[in-house]
Amino acid sequence: MAIDETQQPLDGRWTVPDHHGRGAGTDLHDGRGPATDLDDAAGPEPRRGAERDPSQRPTALEQAGGVRGIVYSSLPVIAFVIGNSLGGLRTAIIAALALSVVIAAERLLRKESVMPAVGGVFGVAIAAGISWWTGSAKDYFLIGIWSNLALAVVFALSVLARRPLAGVLWYSMTGKGMAWREDRRTRRCFGIATILLTVIFAARFAVQQYLYVADEVGSLGTAKILMGYPLLAVGALAVAWAARASRRGPGADERTPRRP
Repeated sequence: MAIDETQQPLDGRWTVPDHHGRGAGTDLHDGRGPATDLDDAAGPEPRRGAERDPSQRPTALEQAGGVRGIVYSSLPVIAFVIGNSLGGLRTAIIAALALSVVIAAERLLRKESVMPAVGGVFGVAIAAGISWWTGSAKDYFLIGIWSNLALAVVFALSVLARRPLAGVLWYSMTGKGMAWREDRRTRRCFGIATILLTVIFAARFAVQQYLYVADEVGSLGTAKILMGYPLLAVGALAVAWAARASRRGPGADERTPRRP
């Protein structure tokens, strides 16, 4: 009688035939064996660094470098004002540029985002260059002053065009498209947030332009810091309120598709 060798143990190993009739050894001593259907069902192991949901985008605070980034953005302004009061325009420019470079280097050493670091140095260099070219310390704040006016006009026009810019920016960052513009409640909520942002930018321009004309360099620096991120945080809260309030309205479930 023929002996089926595929069913007999040889030296502590079982020979299990595969689909082609060949034997695949399974070692009984080390507990290793062929993969089962349960192993296949478990799927491949997750890749390293994939723990974070791709749909979770960084917040505005994270993009700015967190609280540390907000503080860092104010330091060159303080250095410029102090340097100007102690040693004049040349000292102010050197102090602001040197401190911005040190901050950028520190961010890079901490392996933070490169863009805030490079953008900080670039912005200080442009402001300092304008001030050096005109020979006036107050011109260090010139770009920021007129940028506020431009933003106030753009945000106001977006409300008049029934395309509130706060909503455009919010839904562009969240990747949900522009279907929200057809919903009256959503458009109204983001219109309110856009109007508040318009008032913030207009207030910045009015106060800082007044101090610019009065040649109050120290007060300009103080106003730029106090009316900077603190007021922008108020505007961000208004945008967050608009996003939440628009979802609570009638038909919100139909506007926002549910995830499976």
